[in-house]
Amino acid sequence: MFCCRALWLGWAEEKRRPGLAGGGGGVAAGGRLGSAMAAARARVVHLLRLLQRAACQCPSHSHTYSQAPGLSPSGKTTDYAFEMAVSTIRYGAGVTKEVGMDLQNMGAKNVCLMTDKNLSHLPPVQTVMDSLVKNGINFKVYDHVRVEPTDTSPDSDFLDYVNAPIGKGKPVTVPLKPLIAVPTTSGTGSETTGVAIFDYEHLKVKTGIASRAIKPTLGLVDPLHTLHMPGRVVANSGFDVLCHALESYTALPYHMRSPCPSSPITRPAYQGSNPISDIWAVHALRIVAKYLKRAVRNPDDLEARSNMHLASAFAGIGFGNAGVHLCHGMSYPISGLVKTYKAKDYDVDHPLVPHGLSVVLTSPAVFTFTSQMFPERHLEVAEILGADTRTARRPDAGPVLADTLRKFLFDLDVDDGLAAIGYSKADIPELVKGTLPQERVTKLAPRPQSEEDLSALFEASMKLY
Repeated sequence: MFCCRALWLGWAEEKRRPGLAGGGGGVAAGGRLGSAMAAARARVVHLLRLLQRAACQCPSHSHTYSQAPGLSPSGKTTDYAFEMAVSTIRYGAGVTKEVGMDLQNMGAKNVCLMTDKNLSHLPPVQTVMDSLVKNGINFKVYDHVRVEPTDTSPDSDFLDYVNAPIGKGKPVTVPLKPLIAVPTTSGTGSETTGVAIFDYEHLKVKTGIASRAIKPTLGLVDPLHTLHMPGRVVANSGFDVLCHALESYTALPYHMRSPCPSSPITRPAYQGSNPISDIWAVHALRIVAKYLKRAVRNPDDLEARSNMHLASAFAGIGFGNAGVHLCHGMSYPISGLVKTYKAKDYDVDHPLVPHGLSVVLTSPAVFTFTSQMFPERHLEVAEILGADTRTARRPDAGPVLADTLRKFLFDLDVDDGLAAIGYSKADIPELVKGTLPQERVTKLAPRPQSEEDLSALFEASMKLY
């Protein structure tokens, strides 16, 4: 702090002195003022040189940046910084009624209300429309968004911005229209993040767009909406919260991720685990451990469902900046290659593996695999989820967490692995093929994985119990 202040004051003094006499008076002062200015500049240059030699060389405090593009201050090719980007969040029972006033305050003239066929007949959407009408907002309803959206849901070509290698992964460099997000499930955390996921039907796999530019302007987190969710929807969306938190907390640390961006705009939204995301991930896990089972089993338990709604946002803040890894990377082909499975409590006209279910089915195998790296974190989250880790050793981390997850899933009556939703060993090559392009997330796994590793993980996930 002292060094930074000295630099700033030195600059301020040099800027201030020429104007002391004002206009021509400064010039008339002649040699004395010129000498003083020269002496001040010399002192500043001398101070800068001293600071450069004595500066802390760690990435957090060093200001001796390399001129080579894409290099961290220490000269390494891994990143040296992380950035937190979070939407404004408003939480409270009934807060959705304020959306019309928010749009009025924004000066909105034409509003598109996007939803799906099921929700369009339920109270959350009606509450929004009532608020828009009351506040004189001109709007139109688009209710053709599919449950688990596909690339045909948006009526435009947007592959330029889709994650590489499926799309071009271009950064969003233009200002976008304001977006207000009103979550009606407790899982994705998308009201806090700059991530949008969809099924790319051509490849039969999920992918998405990840950019801070697309994060909502405002997220209205209204726990009253959770009372309209059927039990399995609560469970499956809750599993997404669980894996968001687990994966972001065990992801590769941000300072080990490569490449180091050549410009801040190219630093990815998913940056690796970091001290701020860690806090949100752990807090979300504690809520899941305490409230998810209650929220599933009792639709009238407003306390449990309200807390899970918050946990979704908390985990979103965490993974939206840290990222997820293998559970999500492997889940995308599980959802995309679905054959005939239709999940209970989902009113759809097509085969569907809900996202949260596709993610959690591989979690015991994944965390057994990743536990070789950062076993302390794996044991920590196992304890949060109810495991007795007092006598556990580092090599026990994977099996302990995997067993804890299996018991958690068994208690919530989850399908017994990938085989129970229609997959067999014969499908593993296609599942691996669909995972390989998911580098946006798979490279954040703390342990690198080969095609053989992925095959083994899918095989281990065929049966859970």
